[in-house]
Amino acid sequence: MTSTKRIPNALTIAGSDSGGGAGIQADLKAFSALGAYGASVITALTAQNTRGVTAVHAPDPAFVTAQLDAVFDDIRVDAVKIGMLANAGIVRAVADALRRHRPVHVVLDTVMISKSNHALLAPEAVAALRDELLPLATLVTPNLPEAAALLGVEAASDEDAMVRQGEALLAAGARAVLMKGGHLTSSDSPDWLIEASGALRLSGVRVALKNTHGTGCTLSSAIAALIPQTDDLATATAEAKRYLTGAIEASARLDVGHGVGPVHHFYRWW
Repeated sequence: MTSTKRIPNALTIAGSDSGGGAGIQADLKAFSALGAYGASVITALTAQNTRGVTAVHAPDPAFVTAQLDAVFDDIRVDAVKIGMLANAGIVRAVADALRRHRPVHVVLDTVMISKSNHALLAPEAVAALRDELLPLATLVTPNLPEAAALLGVEAASDEDAMVRQGEALLAAGARAVLMKGGHLTSSDSPDWLIEASGALRLSGVRVALKNTHGTGCTLSSAIAALIPQTDDLATATAEAKRYLTGAIEASARLDVGHGVGPVHHFYRWW
């Protein structure tokens, strides 16, 4: 008799990208590519392509709550990924639902600005994100400008500062922090996983391609898909980073749009 490995269910709580490269669309692709079933709660609709965001529509927070309760009341959720939340009302709606339903793993991607420099989180919602959601997350995955905004400081410009800011986010309530080094000017692209037990450097090559739309969404959703399968945060994070690097390296095989293109989520299969 053969046994079958249980397929994890992952839930993404994020905005929709009509261009398909980031947000809900990127999350569901990464879930599928890494062996997880994906469910979704949409927190915003964006009119968006590879060249930028032209409009954003946020639903009433009560409708976000209705989506969350519908999923949690019926589906076993093994991991949650949180992305774009748009405003403070939606931040609080998501936090309230997480406190009620208590998912085991929560990966919080602190989405604030799009690749085209369009604001995706209202400025007054940053404090709500820090105070309401940071303590509920298994892992927070800020890039350097996002970490600085959460802490009210200048963005880190070297790895020592990255680690210090990651430790400051731990002190602010996070259980673990992945400080992403993509904004550094160094030749490589290291990330730092900061936990109470210490800091782990995850080295990575800097891929010289312009197709980086949705990289943050893809990394955080990849971690969410892998945590239930590995049951180890460091292992899941390292594997997710390797997957993302491959998706960026293979992105030139896609022909999508005229701006900053998406990564190739299914490069291992197509």
